[in-house]
Amino acid sequence: MIIKLAKAGLAAALALTSLSAAGATTASAAGPVQGPDLAVSQSGNYPIFPIDNTNMSVTWKSAGTADVTGATHLTVELPPGVTTDGALMYSVPPDYTFTQTVSADRRRLEATFEGTRRPGRSDFMKLQLGTHGTVRPSGTIRVTASNRDDADLSDNVTSYAIGVGPIASAAPAAPAVTAIDTTTGPAVGGTAVTVTGTALDNGFVLFGDRPATGSCTSTSCTVTAPAGAGSLPVTVVTPGGHADAPALFGYLGTPPVPAAPVVTSIGTATGGPAAGGTGLTVFGTGLTYGTVAFGGVPAIHVSCGPTACTAVSPAGTGTVDVTVTTPGGTSAPVTADRFTYTA
Repeated sequence: MIIKLAKAGLAAALALTSLSAAGATTASAAGPVQGPDLAVSQSGNYPIFPIDNTNMSVTWKSAGTADVTGATHLTVELPPGVTTDGALMYSVPPDYTFTQTVSADRRRLEATFEGTRRPGRSDFMKLQLGTHGTVRPSGTIRVTASNRDDADLSDNVTSYAIGVGPIASAAPAAPAVTAIDTTTGPAVGGTAVTVTGTALDNGFVLFGDRPATGSCTSTSCTVTAPAGAGSLPVTVVTPGGHADAPALFGYLGTPPVPAAPVVTSIGTATGGPAAGGTGLTVFGTGLTYGTVAFGGVPAIHVSCGPTACTAVSPAGTGTVDVTVTTPGGTSAPVTADRFTYTA
């Protein structure tokens, strides 16, 4: 199941409680973690028998000093008697992609979020929970988050014991990858690949920078390679860190070229100071994996989903076109909607 939804107005209504691993410190008097830091937390109206339908939220925040970029993998594990049909995203604008799967028993959700988040920015998803049977539910709801560039692994797991409250979470072990069974495949993707190792629990697999579909156990990950070109590292990323496979994956042939991006407008921020620093939202189609430029000069803090990108203007002068470049090419200028630098 894939959901790419955004709604506004509910984030402020949810209390977000940050839960760290036992003994872990994610920020101190010296300030936030140096570098990208992904911090996960959970909160909500947890199951209270005999109420059948309750909900919870999972929040992930860029808590360090540098942008969190690329793919973030999230897992939610529910105890016996508690299920979910999936999550809804509540972040706007939709400058990201979000995919998810729910296990057959509806007790495990895995999601992949791709977007750039500058320090201080956060996102959250909401899960409707159901309880079943005549026994008060018990057990632990465990949530994890993983990102390859995460500089602090101490805030990647959070646990809540139903009827008890937040509990300490053991720090996950660092993963190790010992083998990869397939090292070549067509550029269009679709190759089944299994990597084996240890401590791969709650992990996901990257081919270069692109996440693969599939799942991991503690000793192996079975995935389907995305489209790609050249020879790329295959990396398993878990809440405890990341590890590369002992061989690269070589793509054969030429990958399909996606349609060129189309920019339709740049929202309401049509101008800003020459020093740069103006945030704006670019709207259009085919913008996934895009970069944004102002008059050919790359923007910063760029995050793109299929229909929207957010970016911060670089320094510049005059009136310039705002364009998006993806693997499919560069968008045509929108002459009626340009960005003007002011002194």
